[in-house]
Amino acid sequence: MLLVIDAGNTNVVFAVFEGDKLRDQWRISTDARRTSDEYGVWLTQVLEHAGIKRAIIKGAVLASVVPQAIFDLRQLAKRYFNCELLVIGDPRLKLNTGVGVKIDNPAEVGADRLVNAFAAWKRYNQPLIVIDFGTATTFDVVSKEGNYIGGVIAPGVNLSLDALQKAAAKLPTVAIQKPAKTIGTNTIGAMQSGIYYGYIGLIEGIAGRIKKEYGQDMKVIATGGLASLYSKATPLIEHLEPDLTIFGLKDLYRLNQEK
Repeated sequence: MLLVIDAGNTNVVFAVFEGDKLRDQWRISTDARRTSDEYGVWLTQVLEHAGIKRAIIKGAVLASVVPQAIFDLRQLAKRYFNCELLVIGDPRLKLNTGVGVKIDNPAEVGADRLVNAFAAWKRYNQPLIVIDFGTATTFDVVSKEGNYIGGVIAPGVNLSLDALQKAAAKLPTVAIQKPAKTIGTNTIGAMQSGIYYGYIGLIEGIAGRIKKEYGQDMKVIATGGLASLYSKATPLIEHLEPDLTIFGLKDLYRLNQEK
């Protein structure tokens, strides 16, 4: 079995694969101060609850956008699973990422974005826009040759809403959901409309400009925490891939084992 770890700015996702089958996945809030033993004790418990024996996990792979967490996740793999952690984007390793990186400074690309580009290209094999609804809302562009050629980074939905609520003392805390109508007749309705339809406008506007600039037909797919909400909101998003990153990590691990 394979342990897959996706360490994002908000959550760390752990998943276990048995071959190509996803057995289970869990998430814990990201905290760069969390130790390998804290991860280990928690993960041992959730594995036991899922009926997965720790001893049968023989490999581990990580994509992280939180550099401070990498050391303890390496220690987690060594101490609790007796294996070396394969870290995507580690400059010390010559990894086969499966995609060419055609931007000004390839080292700037986040490991998660590289994994998403690889996973999307593997599935669809055509020009793509991958929209990831995470702490940031990112648009990653993959060419017809399968190269990562750039993208767009915008504030995430939750981040924008949090900033709005903190900056305006009288505004309440609201849930992110589709409002009953666009014109809000109360503060909560107006805020929900702004965050929901505002991001639909952002998605359609940016993706439309990317398509026009690229000059060819492109498939648009969505992943990340709020992808299911926004994928239903606009016909521009053609496919929902909620587990794109962890499946991409599984396939990248296999690719590098074969290498």
